[in-house]
Amino acid sequence: MAIRILNTELVNQIAAGEVVERPASVIKELIENALDAGARQIDIEVEKGGVALCRVRDDGSGIPKNELPLALARHATSKISSLDDLEHVVSLGFRGEALPSIASVSRLTLTSRTADADPGWHVRVIDGEISQPAPASHPPGTTVEMRDLFFNVPARRKFVRSDTTEFQHIARHVERLSLSRFDVAFSLTHNQRRVVSLAAAMNRGARQQRVAAICGSEFLQHALFVEHAAAGIRLHGWIALPTFARAQPDLQFWYVNGRPVRDRQLVNAARVGYRDVLFHGRHPAYVLFLELDPARVDVNAHPTKQELRFRDGRSVHEFVLRTLARVLSETRPGAQAIGPAAKESLWVRAVSERASAMESQGASPQVGMALGEPSLRFDLSAVRSGNGAGPAAGGGEFPLGFALGQLHGVYILSQSADGLILVDMHAAHERVTYERLKRLAAGQESAPQVLLVPVTLDVSMSEADYAEQHRAEFERLGFEIDRLSPTQLLIRQVPALLARTDIGALVHDVLADLRERDASLRLEDRGMELLATLACRTAVRAHRTLTITEMNALLREMERTERADQCNHGRPTWMRLSMADLDRLFLRGR
Repeated sequence: MAIRILNTELVNQIAAGEVVERPASVIKELIENALDAGARQIDIEVEKGGVALCRVRDDGSGIPKNELPLALARHATSKISSLDDLEHVVSLGFRGEALPSIASVSRLTLTSRTADADPGWHVRVIDGEISQPAPASHPPGTTVEMRDLFFNVPARRKFVRSDTTEFQHIARHVERLSLSRFDVAFSLTHNQRRVVSLAAAMNRGARQQRVAAICGSEFLQHALFVEHAAAGIRLHGWIALPTFARAQPDLQFWYVNGRPVRDRQLVNAARVGYRDVLFHGRHPAYVLFLELDPARVDVNAHPTKQELRFRDGRSVHEFVLRTLARVLSETRPGAQAIGPAAKESLWVRAVSERASAMESQGASPQVGMALGEPSLRFDLSAVRSGNGAGPAAGGGEFPLGFALGQLHGVYILSQSADGLILVDMHAAHERVTYERLKRLAAGQESAPQVLLVPVTLDVSMSEADYAEQHRAEFERLGFEIDRLSPTQLLIRQVPALLARTDIGALVHDVLADLRERDASLRLEDRGMELLATLACRTAVRAHRTLTITEMNALLREMERTERADQCNHGRPTWMRLSMADLDRLFLRGR
C-alpha cells in the first residue's frame, strides 16, 4: 500500500482506542472536564451500563457558542498553550482528545451555556460531521450526552461486558473521582434509579462521611488520619490499621495534586511502610493525597493519565514510606488516649492488693525460665513499685490495666479502667522482642555477650553457606559465628537479649527458616526477615505459665513499644471488651 494521510474520522477512531476502552472511560473523561470547568454539582446518568446512554451535566463555567465546534476538534484545549504550561499542568484533562474520540465512536450532543449568555447552544456530531450551533434551553454549565457507544465499530462492541459489569466500572470511577474533590456534589443514576448521591463535604466530619460512604464505615472505624509536610511535599488522608488488612488491594486510593492515579512507586512505598505490621499476603487500605510542585511530576506519561512520573521518585518514595511508618509506629496501647490520666481508682487498688497477697504467699517475682526455653527479659521497675500491679510513681492508669491471670496458657486476662483486656502473649512478646532487635541492629542498643564456652552447631552445608554469606547481618545483631568445617558452625558471641535462650537450637531454626525463603527475598528484605524470625523463635511459647509479675511486665513493655497493637506478622496482639460490650452480651439493663 502507498503511504497516505489517514482521514480525520479514522484518526479519531484510532485515538478512541486509547481513550475509550469502555463506557466507564467516557464517564471518567467527562467528569474530569466538568471538574476542570469549576463545577460544584455533577450529575451522571447512564442506561444499560452506559452503552445506550452516558449523560454528564455540570454547573461549571460553560463553553461559549463560537467555541463549541472547536471543543470537538482534535488537540483543541483551553488548558495549556505552551511547553511551560505542560510542565506545570494542574488540570485533569489537557490533551484535547477526549470529546472528539468519544464522538467518533458514538452519537454525541454537546450543550452549554456561559453565565453571561442567554440562551444556551448545542452541537451534534453526525457521521463524523459537526453540526452548526443551535439554540437550546440550558442552565449555566455544560451537558454532554453520548448515545449508542461503538455503534459504528462492531468489533469493539463485542468486547463490552454485561450491563451490570460495565455499570460497576462506572460506579468505581465515580467513587474514585468523588474522593478527589470533596467540595463537589455528585449524583449517579442508572436506568432512572439514583445509585449515588453525595453532597459537597466542606469540613472534616463531612469528608469522613463521604469516605465512609465509599470505603465503608468499618474502614473509617479502623482508620488513622495522616497529615505531614516536609521539603515541599505534603501527604494527608486516611490509612487503615494493619488489622483491617484486605485480601485484595481494592481499597487503595492515591491522588497526586488532586489527580487519581495508580502509580506503582507510591503503592510500593505504602506497602513498605506497612511491612513490619502487615500479615503475609494481605494488602493495606488507605485514601491518601500527595501534594507537590506540579513541575516535579510528569502527568503526561500515559494516554489515560492514570500513571505518572516523578522528577525525583526516590525522595517521594522515601517521604511516603517514612511518614506511614512513623504513623504506624504509634499503634500501641494508649497511644491515642485523649485527656489527663485519671487518678488511681478502686479497681487498681483491688488488683494491687491481690497481687501483693500473691507475692507474699510465695509467688516468684523472677522472670527467668528453665534452661533451653526462651526467657522474658523485661524491665520490672514499672511494676515492682506496686508489687507487680500498681502504676509507677507519678503515672496514671495503664491502658492495658493489670493482669488477673492466664487462659489456657495462651492469653493474658487483664482488668482495665473500662473493661477486660485479652492479650495474646506470644504475639505480644514477639513484637516487643522484634522492636528491641531492630534497635540493636540500628546501633541504638549494644549489648553483645561473649560465651564462656562457645557453642558448636552441626548444620547442613547449605545452612552453613547461608550463615557465612550473611555473617555481616548476624554481626550487626551481636552474633559472632565462625565456620569450622563444611557442616559445622562455632557460635562465640550472642546478643545479651537472647543470652538465656538455647542458642544452638535458635540459630539452627533461624538458618533453616531463612534458607527456605532466601530465594524469594530481596536484598533489603533479608535483614528484616532475620530479625522477624529471631523474634518469633525467641518469643514466649503458648502453654507457658507466667506469674502475675511477668504478665504485668509484658503489659508495661507493650505500652512502651512501637507498633505493639500487632505482631510483626500483622496479627493483633490484644483486644478490649468494654463494660458496655459485656453488658450487651449479658443483656444487663434491658
